Amino acid sequence: MSAETPVQSTGTFTRLRLRFRDWRGHRPFWAGLFTLLGGVPIAYFPYATLQLGHMSIAMATTAGAGSLIIGVLLITLGLTMWFQQATRIFAGVASILLALVSLVVSNIGGFVVGYLLAMIGGALSLAWVPDKPQTEPGGRWKFFGGPSGNGARKDVPRGTPEGTAGEAARQHPPYEAGDLGEADDARTEDRDRGHRVS
Repeated sequence: MSAETPVQSTGTFTRLRLRFRDWRGHRPFWAGLFTLLGGVPIAYFPYATLQLGHMSIAMATTAGAGSLIIGVLLITLGLTMWFQQATRIFAGVASILLALVSLVVSNIGGFVVGYLLAMIGGALSLAWVPDKPQTEPGGRWKFFGGPSGNGARKDVPRGTPEGTAGEAARQHPPYEAGDLGEADDARTEDRDRGHRVS
């Protein structure tokens, strides 16, 4: 490989993975996944027939239709969490309520597996909060609160020269040989190694 060999663009798999990661980051992905997976055993077990050797065990109960409705609703709520983030609070509360109802209606909530998954998904949906923007429209960092004297910068009007903040700009002279600041020992050590920290 020579220096003139063009760098290959990122592969299709990498691009798809990055797109999926970006898509996943803007929605309550894990909440939707747990809720969706919680609906599957709740809807499946009342209609399942398990084979143990030559013996078949049917789990069908009189509440099979109720189990199917609860399972389908949980799957729908999981998809809603993914594609309609604005309704995440409603979807989370509804998931928790349906999980609680499934304990009575659907074979102890899909043998507790579906119940636990739906409860975790509903709780994650209630806890999820969208990202807050970290920059202002002008491209400057905006600090939300914080102590006023410890590094938090106040908002300054547009057009104010940087570093002035409405006051006359103060020029700080560079460090002199005798003025090493607060961390005197660390700066002396760095200067002894041939580095000067300013």
